[in-house]
Amino acid sequence: MKILLVFAHPEPRSLNGALRDVAVAELQRLGHEVQVSDLYAMGWKPVVDRADFPALASDERLVVSAGSKAAFEAGEMTPDVQGEIDKLRWADVLILQFPLWWFSMPAIMKGWVERVYACGFAYGVGEHSDKRWGDRYGEGNLAGKRAMLIVTTGGWETHYGARGVNGPIDDLLFPIHHGILFYPGFDVLPPFVVYQTGRIDEPRFEATAEQLRERMRMLASTPPIPYRRQNGGDYLIPSMELRPGLGAPGRTGFALHLRDEHAASLPQRTAIPAG
Repeated sequence: MKILLVFAHPEPRSLNGALRDVAVAELQRLGHEVQVSDLYAMGWKPVVDRADFPALASDERLVVSAGSKAAFEAGEMTPDVQGEIDKLRWADVLILQFPLWWFSMPAIMKGWVERVYACGFAYGVGEHSDKRWGDRYGEGNLAGKRAMLIVTTGGWETHYGARGVNGPIDDLLFPIHHGILFYPGFDVLPPFVVYQTGRIDEPRFEATAEQLRERMRMLASTPPIPYRRQNGGDYLIPSMELRPGLGAPGRTGFALHLRDEHAASLPQRTAIPAG
């Protein structure tokens, strides 16, 4: 397989840097092709602005979605953005690796998404009618590819549990899993989450590294998170609400968007607790 790993951490000697090296080494040992986009090392520009649309007239008002669509269709994306789009097209699997900062991905990685996910490529795709609402949430230009997260956090696993003060980790990652990855078509695998990163000694690191190697070995066979497809009949169009009768009585929130046969419990994920 061809794997693109997008990495966001400012310190190459960090735990994240060590885990990235473990993942890449195992993937290459298995014979996969790997490209790494190290955003800090690349000096990635994280903000969308007029510089992203060089063909835009100086007196023309910038509408980001329209400017993005025009630039994408004309083949006038900036070289850095076009390079990442080319990598996404090349890859069978996308891995996003980052520390959980303030309950989300670092700003530089969010900026990678905002700039690389061009209109006409990752969104704004497909027809809108009374039968379907674009090619998204399980369909789109990235359908048929797989994606997963490698995430580290300083908090305890219990802090991110069903009753934890930080909120369930699956809920915190839902905007990334469902909104950034499933939206343009990826099959989204359960995440690899490492907790209490400030307390990792050598034995725990070795155990964590072996768990990560196992996940890399299972990239092609791990069942994806069973999200409902938008145009699969479960949602009313154009309101995009779940049809009456779907979802267990009393169930609300993100679990509604898992297929009924799987929604009683959130998907399994690899979690590495403290020692």
